[in-house]
Amino acid sequence: MILCQISDLHIKRDRKFAYGKVDTAGALQRCVERINALEPRPDWVVATGDLVDSGALEEYQALRPLLDRLAMPYALLAGNHDRRDTLRQVFADHDYLHGHTEFIQYALDVGEVRLIALDTLQPGSSGGMLCRARLDWLDALLAASAGRPVVLAMHHPPFQTGIAHMDAIGLDPDAAAELARRVAAWPNVERIVCGHLHRPIQARFAGTLACTSPAPAHQVALDLRADGPSAYVLEPGGFMLHLWRPGQGLVSHQSCIDLAQGPYPFFDASGSLLD
Repeated sequence: MILCQISDLHIKRDRKFAYGKVDTAGALQRCVERINALEPRPDWVVATGDLVDSGALEEYQALRPLLDRLAMPYALLAGNHDRRDTLRQVFADHDYLHGHTEFIQYALDVGEVRLIALDTLQPGSSGGMLCRARLDWLDALLAASAGRPVVLAMHHPPFQTGIAHMDAIGLDPDAAAELARRVAAWPNVERIVCGHLHRPIQARFAGTLACTSPAPAHQVALDLRADGPSAYVLEPGGFMLHLWRPGQGLVSHQSCIDLAQGPYPFFDASGSLLD
């Protein structure tokens, strides 16, 4: 089973550039083409939030045809730039978006793996929150998934990254601590996959591994100073591939969207290492 993760798409109406400089729609288009060209193809794609830039209807209407070009099914999460009601309106045929009355959270079977999407959106705030209702819902899903490998998807990562301006709008610390207490009870949680940071970052969390995904377009600048400014860089865009194999577990790979030169062989036709 291969689960592809994309995140932080930030699509604007009429394919307008973000910040007057970043072609987010063009980057997503190249990302979709790259994913479709993979061999083998992923079984599913999950988009871990900030699908659009301001939650406007016209932005989701610009997003939909870009994602519909994917050759495999895809699932959506809401990030702090999203609006639940508008997301549901434009993707009305995505039944999983309507399974919870208040939040966008759900469980899907992706091969042998149970994908659980947890809603961290806090309307009116860039930071993330997990209330008791969301955590209790997660408890019930984890109990129902006992013995099965689980990938937990959420927008805000539950750990501090060292990028100060992003940590300031991260998941509420008390909510992260409560999430850790509940996740630690379930050793079958193979991975927590997140967005929000526009960078690939990994950390141990509650007995498992939590990670964030790069974005297709702009990345948050890697600056670990306590007073580092809020800034982005046009590093190569990317996505994550999470490979599940029975007896091995989950292995995660970062992939760039734009192809590099190669691949080139290490060995010649006789089997000798090229020198």
